[in-house]
Amino acid sequence: MLDVVVVGAGPVGLAAAAGLAARGATVDVVERRTRRWTTSRAAAVHAGTLAVLDRLGVADDLVAAGTPLRTFDVVDPGRRLYRVDFATLTGVRPYALAVPQWRTEQLLARRVEDLGVAVSSGETVQAVEPGLVRTDQRELRCRLVVGADGVHSTVRGALGITRTGADRTDRYVLADVHLDPRPPTDRVALHVAGPGGLVVAPLPDGVTRLIAAVSRLPDEVSLPVLQGLVDGRAPGLASVLDVVWTSTFEVSRRLATRFGTGTAVLLGDAAHEHSPSGGQGLNLGVRDAASLVDPALAFLASGRPLEDWARSRRSHAAKVLRFTRALTLLETGSASTRRLLDDLVHAARGSRRIHAQLVRRLAGVDDPAL
Repeated sequence: MLDVVVVGAGPVGLAAAAGLAARGATVDVVERRTRRWTTSRAAAVHAGTLAVLDRLGVADDLVAAGTPLRTFDVVDPGRRLYRVDFATLTGVRPYALAVPQWRTEQLLARRVEDLGVAVSSGETVQAVEPGLVRTDQRELRCRLVVGADGVHSTVRGALGITRTGADRTDRYVLADVHLDPRPPTDRVALHVAGPGGLVVAPLPDGVTRLIAAVSRLPDEVSLPVLQGLVDGRAPGLASVLDVVWTSTFEVSRRLATRFGTGTAVLLGDAAHEHSPSGGQGLNLGVRDAASLVDPALAFLASGRPLEDWARSRRSHAAKVLRFTRALTLLETGSASTRRLLDDLVHAARGSRRIHAQLVRRLAGVDDPAL
């Protein structure tokens, strides 16, 4: 019998498998996909997440493959309203890292392979029962099931866990492009002019990520559409030279009512779903995985229940969801949210304590996983 079966071989599932296997647990990973993502997707790894990836032995290689982001600026045309300075962080790498998700997943997969963990592909979970995961190919006996299988989690459904929140509340256009001139390579900027916000973030290899919350998704994300977003929300910023990759999506705000049962737990998007504002999704999921290791080992060794861990992670996830909701409101461009932005900027400028709290929250270093 295995100690743990992890369902899902994205960064969250792989981080859980690596953390547990490195401490002596026997782990198998079941993955529905037949090939890994090759697009950038979630492309920011925050300082708190880098700290837990250090424990897994992958942070140094990840940093070598990425671009450090040292500030987050809120910008109106011609002036900077506020700067979040990651250099003020202590005890961790004082920056966020711009790195495509496929690279993060690749390095975690390599670490899992080095630890001797078996990772399947093209295998679909059909049922989860106490001590058993049944797929379309086999039955796996185990003592703990870890559901890291995304928004449409089969594990969550099999456990009968519901979610609270609202469906399809936010719509986004995302694009990786080349700009002329290229923005600074060490900062993320939220431009707040016009009908909504535009996040502009550098990626490796001269690519720039654009993220825009929109009221209606365009039929096609063409170069003219992207240029219109830039011109309307960051006047005079740059010309869009070409488009590398685009995505449009609707995002729900959902939180699982429980993060686990007696013999199964949920991590990442299986447990919580929210907007990409602040780049919190993948980061929170990887820290979920890191936070599970010690409680899971205690459960395997002595049967100590995981309820305390589940309550703590749900409480922290709820806090992150509120934070991402506030950031999303600041990106909508309405008169009421612009007044909110002005009030927040005024308060933060006059308070080192507020700035420190904001930096820590954005960087994820307030996470109990650390």
